[in-house]
Amino acid sequence: KNYYGGNWASFSFSGLLSWIKEKQQKTEVSDEYEDWRKLILENEEVIFLNNSDKTIEHVEDFCFGDQDSAEDVEEAGALSKLPLFGTSGAEGAAQESEEETIPMENTLPEKTAGSDPASATGGNETEITSETGSSHNAASGESASHVGKTEAAPSENSAQEPKKITYSQIVREGRRFNIDLVSKLLYSRGLLIDLLIKSNVSRYAEFKNATRVLAFREGKVEQVPCSRADVFNSKQLTMVEKRLLMKFLTFCLEYEQHPDAYQDYESRTFAQFLGTQKLTPSLQHFILHSIAMVSQADCSTLDGLQATRKFLQCLGRYGNTPFLFPLYGQGEIPQCFCRMCAVFGGIYCLRHSVQCFVVDKESGRCKAVLDHFGQRISANYFVVEDSFLSESTCKNVCYRQISRAVLITDQSILKTDSEQQVSILRMPPVDRGQPAICVIELCSSTMTCMKDTYLVHLTCPSTKTAREDLQPVVQKLFNLNTETEKEIENEEVDKPRVLWAVYFNMRDSSGIDRSSYDRLPSNVYVCSGPDSALGNDCAVRQAETIFQEMFPTEEFCPPPPNPEDTVYDEEELASEDLGLNNAPEAKSEPSPEERSSEGGATVEPEHSEG
Repeated sequence: KNYYGGNWASFSFSGLLSWIKEKQQKTEVSDEYEDWRKLILENEEVIFLNNSDKTIEHVEDFCFGDQDSAEDVEEAGALSKLPLFGTSGAEGAAQESEEETIPMENTLPEKTAGSDPASATGGNETEITSETGSSHNAASGESASHVGKTEAAPSENSAQEPKKITYSQIVREGRRFNIDLVSKLLYSRGLLIDLLIKSNVSRYAEFKNATRVLAFREGKVEQVPCSRADVFNSKQLTMVEKRLLMKFLTFCLEYEQHPDAYQDYESRTFAQFLGTQKLTPSLQHFILHSIAMVSQADCSTLDGLQATRKFLQCLGRYGNTPFLFPLYGQGEIPQCFCRMCAVFGGIYCLRHSVQCFVVDKESGRCKAVLDHFGQRISANYFVVEDSFLSESTCKNVCYRQISRAVLITDQSILKTDSEQQVSILRMPPVDRGQPAICVIELCSSTMTCMKDTYLVHLTCPSTKTAREDLQPVVQKLFNLNTETEKEIENEEVDKPRVLWAVYFNMRDSSGIDRSSYDRLPSNVYVCSGPDSALGNDCAVRQAETIFQEMFPTEEFCPPPPNPEDTVYDEEELASEDLGLNNAPEAKSEPSPEERSSEGGATVEPEHSEG
């Protein structure tokens, strides 16, 4: 591939257009080394790999924005000088000379999982400080746990009409877009955050808090109260509802201590259990779709209670929602691990395809791979992503699909005084038997879209093509009419306008048993692409499982040694230089002022005071 991360990658707008064209044309790469038979011994055989990516299907893109002349778009594309494929979002943004300044918000104390179900302000644990506020601890060598939560000041034009954005403007500002192929958020106490902190890979990334959890009820979008303060300041809940909600959330945190309260409903769904808890319909809706985020039809009571507890335990660690989003997009995460790997001699080769496995006939083990240059590369273990395996190897595998849509819009789905909001909305199924749809809306301070636009990701397990699965929800939330001045219905005028959209189906290869693959050598390990879940726990567990199978006595992603304590010989230094040359270019450490202007936040390990 020409880019890092496979289906976890992020692209600039121009890079995404190139990716779309490639997938629509279904171009097959013919990099086969013709004389490969000369490299194979008598007691060896080969297993060929795919020469094209078949994990993406049904790609459809649409421009709803004001159409420019062909000359305008061509001129904008030439001015942007964008690369074919997305490089690191940080690298592209570093070339911009001017950027909006986003002031730091008030800091919040951190809360550990305890008896308070939703307080983001309680407890006396470590602090969450801004980047500028944490300079004293850094200077004194203390370990601080902080995320500098940032947001834009209230916009003076929030009550005015959104600015008119043309397609040529989107192309011209294409470097400001970092568009993820897969849409996820990081749970603040999830496995990936813990791994980033433990391995010190977190130093290569910055994050922004998800600021709102939303719900769609009775035809409109509204904010769900998460923290204790949100609950009691909410105007949409009555005082009785507030007390009922807090009582139920407190129970969910310690439900295992009260089995009598739920054991009669273990064989029933979580939705049925909620109906017995004296909760109003609106509270049941909030808990089911916006807090537990589970299926109404088939989620068991225990699974629902566990999901609710996970949500509550993640509150308050870095903000008053459980979620973080990496600046410049999810594609930064695999690049961050590549940078750390390169420091210790790892090599990542772009545009370097592998043609086949070389397998010993007697032992059944893979001895080497052949690349398209005709080079034979030997190793003891081989890890391959599912999409590289040939159709003959995967003939007995039954894959699921993920429906994805990415929209560029002109305003938020829930307008407030602040334009800089990162929101998550879980849309209930439109029809019975259909999956719920996860909607994540990103603002420009996440470094994923240009100013005065929003980037909206929609994801669900597939039942049809992506457009058939997702367009009904898009039509409910957004205005697809290009001629807004001719619209009659005020309801349509109030909706955010879609400027550009793409739909596609992505293969979900998670959860496939190794035995499903045909003729897979014993020392070849298969990892899956992205799954449809909101978090990253599946990928982290899979990586650790594969590592432990290969190296059972080693620690998975251990903390790196202090560079001052590391002694290198000449060969190690040469290897390290080679690895660094093949790694994504690392970002220079920004100053506190630069971090503030970007809306960035760093994730560091927790510590106890005193």
